[in-house]
Amino acid sequence: MISIRIEVLNKCEQVGRRWLVNVYSIDISKELPSELHEEICRLFYNGTIQDCRYYFYDEGIEEVQYDFIEPQAKWGLEISFLPSMTDNVGNTAKQIVREYLISKGHIDENVYIKARSSKLILGKGSTPTEDDIKREFNPVTEYCTLIYKENGNCYWRHHGKLQDVIPARDQKKKEWIPMSITWMTRNTRMAEKTTEITLAAKLVNLNVSDQELEKISGDGIDGNGALGLSLTAMKAIKGYFNKLGRNPYDIELESLAQTWSEHCKHNIFCSPIDEIEDGLYAHYIKRATREINSNICVSVFSDNAGGIIFDDDYLIVDKVETHNSPSALDPFGGAMTGVLGVNRDIVGFGKGAEPIMNTYYFCFAKGAKGKFYKDKERTDEILPPKYIMEEVIHGVNVAGNCSGIPTQLGSVYFDDRFCGKPLVFVGSVGIIPRSINNAPSHIKKPKNGDKIVIIGGRVGKDGIHGATFSSEALSGNSPSTVVQIGDPVTQKKLSNAVIEARDLGLYNAITDNGAGGLSSSIGEMGKDGFEVDLSKVLLKNDGMAPWEIWISESQERMTLAVPEENLPMFQQIMKKHDVEVSVIGEFNESGRAVVQRSKGMVIMDMETEFLHDGNPKMHLKTKPLPKEATVIPTNNAGITLSLEVKLKEMLSRPNICSKEFIVVQYDHEVQGSSVLKPLQGKGRVCSEAIVSRPVLSSNKGIVKSLGFGSSYGEIDTYHMAACAIDTAIRNYVAIGGNIDHLALLDNFCWCDVYNPERLWQLKRAAEACYDFATAFKTPFISGKDSMFNDFKGYDEDGKKVMISAPPSLLISAIGIIENIEDAVSLDVKMPGDLIYVLGTTYDELGRSEYQLYSGIGNNNVPKVDAKSAKKLYERYNRAIKDGIVASAIALNLGGLVIALAKSLIAGDFGAEIDLSLVPIEEMYNRDVINKIIMFSESQSRILVTVAQQNQQRFEELFKDIVFSCIGKVTEEKVLNIKDILKVDLKDLGNSYASLK
Repeated sequence: MISIRIEVLNKCEQVGRRWLVNVYSIDISKELPSELHEEICRLFYNGTIQDCRYYFYDEGIEEVQYDFIEPQAKWGLEISFLPSMTDNVGNTAKQIVREYLISKGHIDENVYIKARSSKLILGKGSTPTEDDIKREFNPVTEYCTLIYKENGNCYWRHHGKLQDVIPARDQKKKEWIPMSITWMTRNTRMAEKTTEITLAAKLVNLNVSDQELEKISGDGIDGNGALGLSLTAMKAIKGYFNKLGRNPYDIELESLAQTWSEHCKHNIFCSPIDEIEDGLYAHYIKRATREINSNICVSVFSDNAGGIIFDDDYLIVDKVETHNSPSALDPFGGAMTGVLGVNRDIVGFGKGAEPIMNTYYFCFAKGAKGKFYKDKERTDEILPPKYIMEEVIHGVNVAGNCSGIPTQLGSVYFDDRFCGKPLVFVGSVGIIPRSINNAPSHIKKPKNGDKIVIIGGRVGKDGIHGATFSSEALSGNSPSTVVQIGDPVTQKKLSNAVIEARDLGLYNAITDNGAGGLSSSIGEMGKDGFEVDLSKVLLKNDGMAPWEIWISESQERMTLAVPEENLPMFQQIMKKHDVEVSVIGEFNESGRAVVQRSKGMVIMDMETEFLHDGNPKMHLKTKPLPKEATVIPTNNAGITLSLEVKLKEMLSRPNICSKEFIVVQYDHEVQGSSVLKPLQGKGRVCSEAIVSRPVLSSNKGIVKSLGFGSSYGEIDTYHMAACAIDTAIRNYVAIGGNIDHLALLDNFCWCDVYNPERLWQLKRAAEACYDFATAFKTPFISGKDSMFNDFKGYDEDGKKVMISAPPSLLISAIGIIENIEDAVSLDVKMPGDLIYVLGTTYDELGRSEYQLYSGIGNNNVPKVDAKSAKKLYERYNRAIKDGIVASAIALNLGGLVIALAKSLIAGDFGAEIDLSLVPIEEMYNRDVINKIIMFSESQSRILVTVAQQNQQRFEELFKDIVFSCIGKVTEEKVLNIKDILKVDLKDLGNSYASLK
């Protein structure tokens, strides 16, 4: 065994008094000529712009003294992934070295190579304190080594949880250790050896008291992580196994916990509630789709994603997930695996769709009032909001950009109640031929005798208990093993391989290994029965217990049902794409879920019917919120400020201002499908909807938009949900989407749902989903709910606190535009164009951005009139097809004047406006009227510009719709609102570009 440590420093990368060094540590199980060491190093750096230093070590060489690559440095912080975490850069480094050495004839395929990457921060000043070090790394996924230089010698000490996996004799937590490359290599190798676990299943005695049953569920088996099962569920399991005359094995109990978890079974949404026996999901969401009975729907609520018709040849499929809980612990890994997970949902739709677009919606805290801790001793602080935001953004960046999938649409919403748990919505759109090998592509089912085949990444200790963890509030009991870090390169290879195998008809069914791992993917596919041999599963960690292998959520894995006769060809295709394959069992019609450890030793044997349907239902009860709880108190802060100042400050508000700093981190041009983009016009204004061209030989496009409801829910969640639906539809329609070819996805994120008042709010929101989906005739095709978005911990004084995210609902709209050339952007086009407002403005400032900014006393939350809105949208569609709309922007947060400012900033023109011409319900106080007209967030309104020669045709088209011409576009770059304000466009642009 030889080891090489390579340090690479960019010559121009000094930031202040610090330097950033990329480190690669490589182990090779074969001796190599010394001249090869430098050749290997040259693979990792460019001598023109980088400096490189390497250390070589083998068992026959004495300790090699270590020194910093930058001679001015006095200390270093080396940040590395914990052994159980996926190291993508390290994996790539290993592949680079392996391919190079094989190509030169120095090694063969059997030589063992391992590589690890780390980030080394070098500094000049005083040595970082403990608090400084904590801010540099996330102990859930990383450990940090502080290297201190004194009198020409280096010493080191670990920080973080690495000592948890190092044998006791090597734990030197307090004393400084002399630094040498042999120490560093030895220690890292030690860390990679996991604690020995006997590969055996354990029987769990459930014939104990109710109190003991609750303890087993709460602490897990032998303290291995919470099962998250109710006492009723535990007693049902106890009764089932008593009938079998035995106790369950740990793997059986763990499998039931994952399958019955809130994350997988959606118990809250599916349980009887008040008078609704079939539950909110069936009664409101599924029923709406069933009653609408849209002819565009092909596959709804039954697969990994929802699918609708795109054209005669293709379906488009869509899925949106949340990764809130993982992102609270490890924002980078949580967001990254969220994106990769929804990409696999697309690949797992029907016989296998191809991902063509990613989307996102983030909910962050801007800051936190004080510090909060997971533990009473106040040693484990929650992650700072800024760190969470930066790392979530980075995670989505790596997942999408490295997969070659464009990230074309997204936004951010800020509320300080998201400091305990952020909301991280991630979505993916895909495309699939309607027919594959003369059979409908959306239909799949394993056949009796099909082999259970796992492809992609190996199984490890990362992601254990992810489903149960996501089904409860974040607290000090949340284990680090729930976190995963994805590998987009491995997944891209997997996706390509699946599409090739699909087109050859080599498998009968496919699904992804997401929440619950093998237990869920095989369990769902094998409802008729299956048998699995866990000894056939490829592992990345030695010494895993059977239950860990079975429920691990390690990433980049898909499960397929492959006929035995197709296995040789299937394996050949996987090898061609460098995708690992393991055949671990068989689907059958036994009606039983059977898992063996090895050599026929059965450790799980239960009826699939009990596995999927044995979970006892809860009957939930709601309690209406008292009226006074929904009244927002008046606050006259800023009442004396001029409207010009208010407009500028409103444009700078976090929920309104530009999110360009996020958008530019995502590649939206890869695949060449982007038509109307996330940034529009000369002023690069963020769009609320996009148009994409998935089939480059066709002019038909996909339209995708989002509508988010949160703040209005403080007053009424029914109207919040209605506004979210109308917002998604309004954004979709404004850009040119066909309202008659449109489907919706729902993502509920709720809090404290065992609280009857929160349940009442949830019921109100679900009721609105039914009412407005049916009124607009827009079916739901997919969705997801996340019910425990709470943080339970302690404040700076050690007092218990619970921070609940506000009830939130993301509605995604997806549909088509017949001709992408008809798409309309938001930037005004020409001086002289007329400016119109479609729809009525009402006194609706309740929980608006203006109310939150000014404190104005107004509890009138916006309401949706679906009948008049649908008529307006249908008429607008006709105007789009007639080509008489020059630009359009849906009125959203901030109201009319904010939408107007954005369209002018985007087009780089000014406007003359007369607010007295805006259609508004009757009022008397002129000052109040102006504020309402400018900032009301009344729904179903679109701001449109029309060339003067199209005025007559446009007004004829809308003659029985509420509209008004309120001004015109001007060459002078000034927003001039008659008798109210006159402000320079450049000032507006500067305000919009600043996040305050």
